Amino acid sequence: MRADDSITTNKNRPCILVVDDQEINSVMLQSALSQLYEVYTASDGSQALEVLNKYHQLIDLVLLDIQMPNIDGYQVLLKIRQTDRFKNIPVIFITGKDSAEDEAKGLELGAMDYIPKPFNMSVVHARIRNQIALKKKSDLLEKLALLDGLTEIPNRRNYDETFIQEWRRAARSNSPISLIMLDIDYFKQYNDNYGHSLGDETLKAVAKCLSDQVMRSGDHVARYGGEEFAIILPNTELRAAASVAEKIRNAILQLAIPHEFSKVSDFVTVSLGVSSTIPTISDAYTVLQEYADQQLYKAKQAGRNRLVAEEMPRN
Repeated sequence: MRADDSITTNKNRPCILVVDDQEINSVMLQSALSQLYEVYTASDGSQALEVLNKYHQLIDLVLLDIQMPNIDGYQVLLKIRQTDRFKNIPVIFITGKDSAEDEAKGLELGAMDYIPKPFNMSVVHARIRNQIALKKKSDLLEKLALLDGLTEIPNRRNYDETFIQEWRRAARSNSPISLIMLDIDYFKQYNDNYGHSLGDETLKAVAKCLSDQVMRSGDHVARYGGEEFAIILPNTELRAAASVAEKIRNAILQLAIPHEFSKVSDFVTVSLGVSSTIPTISDAYTVLQEYADQQLYKAKQAGRNRLVAEEMPRN
């Protein structure tokens, strides 16, 4: 399939982008690989970068010719490695150049391997298979690094990265963004009296409840730390965010997890702070985080098992 077509792919199969200005090479590789992989082609470096800009989340590997008009393979590879969105996509050079100096240059720029021309298809398949396997392992490790090991929801690092992205998007589009910070009430007393094993089970139950209640695909639930959780709600005004928070508060209460050492209920409860704003590019996302945290503190001071919601004031 040519790169100027609309790319859709069956993600049960890895997706390879072949970049070569000689159509016969692209056709040969596509024919040889299409039984195992989704294969797309680009006829030059500029077109390859356009495809990666639009569809980088689908591409698992790039087979990249070195000698091309206008932008050669070295320049394309350099741009790939300098672009955060697709810098980790593995690149294998396909080339008629076979000198040690050429190979060293490509490897220094970040190529993972070389496939020489004319093609030996056994070698082509073996090297592609190796790089796809390595990428799968790398993707899995990256995913695990962004998950909280206990609750299996996004961790603090994931939260920070996501909040920055959503904050910038909201600033560009002049749209509201809301944040819910919540804390399990009297959790220290729960741990001290029921033990850390039951405490861990309660954290997992609360995390699952949060994930079940926050339904929109763009919303983001994370474990902020300890017994504290955060929920990022893009394109959401304060009233809607407060409604989500109240739904969460009720849902956790309805879990009916016994907590006889709580001063507000016979069951586990949460306190929530909610805030919303329309950010500007010059604002840091932490200002909303700090303001939502202040509302959480007010909810605790007011007796817990409640929410406090307030629009963040503008300077």
